[in-house]
Amino acid sequence: MTTFSHLECGLCRRTYQPSEAQGVCRCGGLLLARYDLELARRSWSRDWVRNAPATMWRYTPVLPVRTPGSVVSLGEGMTPLVRAERLGRRLGLNQLWIKDEGRNPTGSVKARGIACAISMILELEKRLAVIASLGNAAVGVAAYAASAGLEAHVFLPRSAARSVIAECRLYGAQVTLVEGGLAECVRALDRLPAAEGRHDLSAPREPYRLEGAKTLGYELAEQFNWDLPEAVLYPVGQGLGLVAIRKAFEEMEILGWIPGHTPRLIAVQTEGCRPLVEAFRQQRERAEPVRSVATVAAETAVEEPAGDFLALRALLASRGAAVAVTDSELLEAGLQMARLEGVLPSPEGAACAAAIPKLVEAGALDPHERVVLINTAGGLRSLEVWARRLGPAPAAETDKLGGLITPR
Repeated sequence: MTTFSHLECGLCRRTYQPSEAQGVCRCGGLLLARYDLELARRSWSRDWVRNAPATMWRYTPVLPVRTPGSVVSLGEGMTPLVRAERLGRRLGLNQLWIKDEGRNPTGSVKARGIACAISMILELEKRLAVIASLGNAAVGVAAYAASAGLEAHVFLPRSAARSVIAECRLYGAQVTLVEGGLAECVRALDRLPAAEGRHDLSAPREPYRLEGAKTLGYELAEQFNWDLPEAVLYPVGQGLGLVAIRKAFEEMEILGWIPGHTPRLIAVQTEGCRPLVEAFRQQRERAEPVRSVATVAAETAVEEPAGDFLALRALLASRGAAVAVTDSELLEAGLQMARLEGVLPSPEGAACAAAIPKLVEAGALDPHERVVLINTAGGLRSLEVWARRLGPAPAAETDKLGGLITPR
């Protein structure tokens, strides 16, 4: 099934056997799964992929699960790539696509990484999945743990959307609500008494989530017939989504599946939480922690992005960019996405749309380039945000002819 060979630290390059470490490196760096790509190149092909199952598991030779019976899947991956002509024209682009990750089983891109991580929990014979999360990853852990017959305990900010809290409870997860943001949720999780069989899926403490996440990059290449677009916009919190996509492109180059050029990666954050944007602007290798966070794009509200070093390196390696938008800008762009393309985005996906005119004006995007906007989650989970943007429903009156209630 796999050509997985070892884990390697993204900072110091120390290597581990998969059975030796499933967290972070001794130096604190993130662990990355490495594969025998020469073996994969000889034994695997794009033609093989064409006939594989229509899920992310079509890329199993470059995923870490060794035992087929350990794979836990709800049908994640192979999400639609929507040509957004009307929205593109409005934003200043001739060739815009939306990669709609809201179509994943648990409603977000996080389903990919969680499916891979939960599968590895089974392979490592763990029994309890725990996570500190802002929302979407917690829902993923709750759902996939239920599918695998595992226990789950999720730590969420008390301010998390009610739909997120309800979903986690519906899947049977134990939910602990914490005052504060993600950093406080991590500290609350760390206060749990030690327990045998427990596995922490919080980013970046678990290396296999990134492997599932990278399948988004493989899919983009496949959906563009292996001729990748010029730019990809991704809303970032921890920054690991960017790292995963860049890792996919690097692997495919070694496999010989894509030509020499790879897309420029563009990180999008909000003005209310922009540590990676500031670090990129100041040409730093690490991001400074943010003391206060204020944004409707909850999934980007990460005070201390754990993937900062690797994310910033991915931006530089791809000749990319980083940009921040205001909440009002992203809310307006989200309405345009819904009304022009029929795609109700997450606030994070809407932030990418809001960033496009700024990037075009600055010359970071050419109007004639092929650009992909990653909508990382569906908008239904953020209906409270969109309802506040719309304001009160219009007053109604009784139709004198039929007695029907119609809006004015």
